[in-house]
Amino acid sequence: MIEDQQAVLSNEHCLFLQMPQKVLKGSGLIVPREHRPTVFDLTEVEWHATFSLLQEVKKLLDEEYQPDGYTIGWNSGETGGQHIFHAHLHVIPRFEDEPYAGRGIRSWLKDPENMRPSIQDYE
Repeated sequence: MIEDQQAVLSNEHCLFLQMPQKVLKGSGLIVPREHRPTVFDLTEVEWHATFSLLQEVKKLLDEEYQPDGYTIGWNSGETGGQHIFHAHLHVIPRFEDEPYAGRGIRSWLKDPENMRPSIQDYE
């Protein structure tokens, strides 16, 4: 675990980890107990355990923070934005009064500045 990170909830196969956050209050990661480099390496049992723990995490965060929505997602591989090569599911409470409310994880990926040069050649 990273310094200041705490296991807040857990089950037999997964942990929900949180650390103090200035911006993304209440956010955390669901990680398998066993080392799995990416989401694609999870076992079926770990996949189901992740889903089960996600339901518990939502209940906890709903009670503690009353978010208006959630952003939930995986990064896989360096190009996909994964910087720690142990599979982890991001769970981020979202609020109506935040500056980027209504913008999901794809909003910046769809920006024309993110278009691959090889794709532009075919237009």
